[in-house]
Amino acid sequence: MSDHRERFALALSDGWRFADLHSTPTEIRTLLVRDDGRTLLERTPHAGSVPTIVDLAPAAGWDEREAHDRDGVRFEGHEPLRPLLDHDLRLDRWTVPVHGHDAHQVAVGPIHAGVIESGHFRFHVVGERILHLDARLFYKHRGLERAAEGRTLDEGLAYAARACGACAAANGIAYALACEDALGLAPTPQLARVRTLLLELERMWSHLNDIAAVCAGVGLAAGNNRFAALTERARRLNAALTGHRFLFGSVRVGGSDLLIERVVVHAAREEVEALREESRSAWRELLFNGSFQDRLPDVGVLDAANARILGAVGPAARAAGVAEDARAAASGLAYDGFAPVVPKRAAGDVRARLEQRALELLQTFEVLERLLEGRIGPADAAPGGVERPIGVGRVESARGATSCVVERDGDRVARLRLRTGSYANWPAVAHAAVGNLLPDFPLINKSFELCYACADR
Repeated sequence: MSDHRERFALALSDGWRFADLHSTPTEIRTLLVRDDGRTLLERTPHAGSVPTIVDLAPAAGWDEREAHDRDGVRFEGHEPLRPLLDHDLRLDRWTVPVHGHDAHQVAVGPIHAGVIESGHFRFHVVGERILHLDARLFYKHRGLERAAEGRTLDEGLAYAARACGACAAANGIAYALACEDALGLAPTPQLARVRTLLLELERMWSHLNDIAAVCAGVGLAAGNNRFAALTERARRLNAALTGHRFLFGSVRVGGSDLLIERVVVHAAREEVEALREESRSAWRELLFNGSFQDRLPDVGVLDAANARILGAVGPAARAAGVAEDARAAASGLAYDGFAPVVPKRAAGDVRARLEQRALELLQTFEVLERLLEGRIGPADAAPGGVERPIGVGRVESARGATSCVVERDGDRVARLRLRTGSYANWPAVAHAAVGNLLPDFPLINKSFELCYACADR
């Protein structure tokens, strides 16, 4: 139906922003968000074809390509509608042709030297200068969303939480919030506290790990080792509090079963304070290392205008000066008074993305200090709304806003959609690579430090 595009354009003019698009065999569903945290899920019937919205919201590019591959939906005006999940072997089917004197291609992956998931990067270059980058992920697409269908809402949690080990808490909490939204439940203050604690514990180790990765990207072994050691301590703290280094099994639909006695909470608070002081010391070493700092500016630039156009989220967007953070308007979480921060030099380059992590670590330490006070006991959600067939959950993961849409059939999952911060940001990586030298791409990639598994869901 043609009103899909018209309704979306009207919503944009009314202050809504694109957050997700996915398809069912009969509908196109578009998720919109506002600055105050409200969400709107537009549902449009389709008969196999709808007008594209990619010119109105370029961030919908991957979503439309995925919907075409999964459900055969044709998005009229999206040309060429290149495959995303379907790994067509013909290069001209999935890459953008680049022509010119001495232009050639360099293929990297999908198997890499490091212990990471599969991803193929096809660089179009002249000499060592990158002209264009085509990125192909989804090599280990596991079909988790379809596999969740027919499971109980409680069972469905595992499919969302296990989509990515690095984002287990964020993905799980987004799913739980979506289910509770559909069930007419609202988190109590006690439940909001423990979920916020999990999100910030995950963010703490992730940001420490990301700083270590940038150090590795320039060959600074001392910095990499020091921040990697802090990352390990943060993961051990996760295990001490929840029984798992990556917080697996710590989220439940409708409540929380975590029981952390006062003495353990007090010890965790002391460890967080120690991590704060040691990370500050390690950060000062990086700031005054001239050879390290010289490698960071003006590399892999994603400016504010393109960050908005591409729908970038999280630290990548904020490092470009886009001061948006889902925590500032989070519903059902304990982020009262939270405000996003951006670096003074919000240039959107590797240096800005590194500094953004350091700034956000300070915020995380403050939030954890506030939450790690007194005993943490089991908590349940309470009646707080109207039951509905579809619920939406949205949280700020370490990599940006993650949304989850759950359609239920009674107490079972009828359909699941998980769109993570990494999924949103991968197109921005390809954009940021253009104009840089090929040897700088590993550094650029590490400065975003996105999850491959979140796309392989």
